[in-house]
Amino acid sequence: MASAPFIAQDLLRVRSKDGNFRFEFQPTANISELLAKILETAPDADPTSVTISNQPRGNEVLVSTLTGQNLQALGFKHGDLLFVAYKTRAAPQVPATTSGTAPADANSQDAAKRPWEAVNEDGVDRYWRSQEGKIPRGRDSRFCKHGANAMCDYCMPLEPYDAAYHTEHSIKHLSFHAHLRKLTPKASSSASVTSVLPPLNPLSYKVKDPCPTGGHAPWPAGICTACQPSAITLQSQPFRMVDHLEIASPDIVDRFLQAWRATGVQRFGWLIGHYEPYPDVPMGIKAVVEAIHEPPQEGEIDGLTIGVPWEDEPRIRALAAQSTTPLQIVGYIFTDLEPTEEDRSKLKYKRHPQSFFLSSLEVIFAAHVQNANPTPSRSSFTGKFGSRMVTAVLTGTEEGGIDVSAYQVSEQACAMADADMIEASVDPGIVRVKEEDREVGSARYVPDVFFRYKNEYGLDVQKNAKPCFPVEYLLVNVTHGFPQNPSPLFRSVKYKIENRPGLEDQSAEDVLRQLAQAEAYDVPESAHGGDQLKRQALARLISDWHLIAFLGTTGLINEDDLRVLVRTATAEDIERPAALDALLRTEGWLTLMTFAQEVAPKRPANAGLPLGSGSDSGAHAPMDTDIPPDVFDQIARQEAGGSGSAGVRICPHCTFENAHGGSDCEVCGLPLA
Repeated sequence: MASAPFIAQDLLRVRSKDGNFRFEFQPTANISELLAKILETAPDADPTSVTISNQPRGNEVLVSTLTGQNLQALGFKHGDLLFVAYKTRAAPQVPATTSGTAPADANSQDAAKRPWEAVNEDGVDRYWRSQEGKIPRGRDSRFCKHGANAMCDYCMPLEPYDAAYHTEHSIKHLSFHAHLRKLTPKASSSASVTSVLPPLNPLSYKVKDPCPTGGHAPWPAGICTACQPSAITLQSQPFRMVDHLEIASPDIVDRFLQAWRATGVQRFGWLIGHYEPYPDVPMGIKAVVEAIHEPPQEGEIDGLTIGVPWEDEPRIRALAAQSTTPLQIVGYIFTDLEPTEEDRSKLKYKRHPQSFFLSSLEVIFAAHVQNANPTPSRSSFTGKFGSRMVTAVLTGTEEGGIDVSAYQVSEQACAMADADMIEASVDPGIVRVKEEDREVGSARYVPDVFFRYKNEYGLDVQKNAKPCFPVEYLLVNVTHGFPQNPSPLFRSVKYKIENRPGLEDQSAEDVLRQLAQAEAYDVPESAHGGDQLKRQALARLISDWHLIAFLGTTGLINEDDLRVLVRTATAEDIERPAALDALLRTEGWLTLMTFAQEVAPKRPANAGLPLGSGSDSGAHAPMDTDIPPDVFDQIARQEAGGSGSAGVRICPHCTFENAHGGSDCEVCGLPLA
């Protein structure tokens, strides 16, 4: 007689406020069996509030969200210790009501998705999840003794988090996806993310409200070890959300700097761009900047004031997302430039290792910006983790020039700013830790904060961070650069930039004048031929972020036509003859061309005679007869370079009004004559 096959059982340990328990399960047992065992030990527990975790505090997951999963798929192994918490039922339920509502509740729990499953990640995240990500290595001629189709320890690919590779190539931080590969167990690397629990949980230094134990009044009336945050030890963050900041063209930065060169006050701008894979770092990500949008601001010699969020932000985000390559706000940039007293052509070297890189005020601002723009991630319990917002600074170099520095702040900095634990100090390189506050309405719990450093004897020392600590503990370096062969999405940066009152005033008349100067109304659809040079010049003219953003505020073009304009202006083949056809057929464009013809008339040959008289009067278009003679006289004075407008001369190339007495235009640098 054959004996029954032996099936191994896994022993799981459970620890709750009711005590320690041990249960045996089959590896394929459903999570509902574990829940039933837990409820046997806690008869007063609310089944919908039961949570499990692999650590005493943090990473709690509702068991009700794991319905249908078996223990093996969730990664539970023999001997694992689970920490269980739950809420006590307020009152026993009526049996009749329970029998009627239980099936509905069960169905709703089955239908409810876990938050990380419904996340729509960025395209670069989906790309790296589909790749193996390992670092390839060639055959080593000294140690490899095998054939060309074989592999050994000296030539097999490395993991993307290999420490020796990062040290050899001077890569200070792991990329975000390399960090995920390091946290994810190798046994489940081939499984889908939804079959295992997410490895990340956003940091939070706030007091849990309500307390998980439910044994006391909420903070500030009461606090216990279950709801208070643990002590904080500041340390360098091993990974970064963005590895590189790439500005698509040097002209973008140069155009941004023109305001400082003209006024001497500092400027701020939001970086409009997108994210791409960065091949120089294993599984790296780079932020590519295509434009800089300047919000309303008040600049000063040594600082500036801005409002966050600004009123036009939703419109700008929606407009950027409509381009052929969907764009978004990837960070911000500001200037910190001050000429030296000895030589005004050189700048002070203010930010260096002996002073600071980002001030404490700038770090707290960066933390608030990153908290307001989290990154969607399927690897986090909340569906969001960290932020890819980059902080860029234009500041002086040691040689007196201008360079870009890029940073992010750590997850610890974001959590401390979110918990209102830190504040700026007079010393820019020092962050102050706030005092604890138990006042109702402004209550603030501040746990112990420590940081480690090497003393003068080379020993690793831990020090209390209260009342202050160095700002460098909160920084994450990001490399930066420009492409070798620039191919920006927007071909032009010549149009006037928004929110520069008195320096560059945008107006609908100026837009129409530039379109008329380019003779845009003479550019037909490609099927009707036309001057190809005019078509290419028009394509470069409209491919300007600042022009497109301004047209959306004029009311001359509706939202549907503006969407066509954005997609046309950001097309890769915009200089192709048929690239403009979709735009030229829109009603908004035809309206613009009608106005452009009216605001840029040609001066008649007999302008000195009354309109309608003379032998050449019939050679002009009917629209010319409606324009007063004084308008023609004003245009004639401007074209002749006269002093009809207090010495103002209009550049024939970019239409900028020059008030100086030089021979070249202040904006485009071309001759005025």
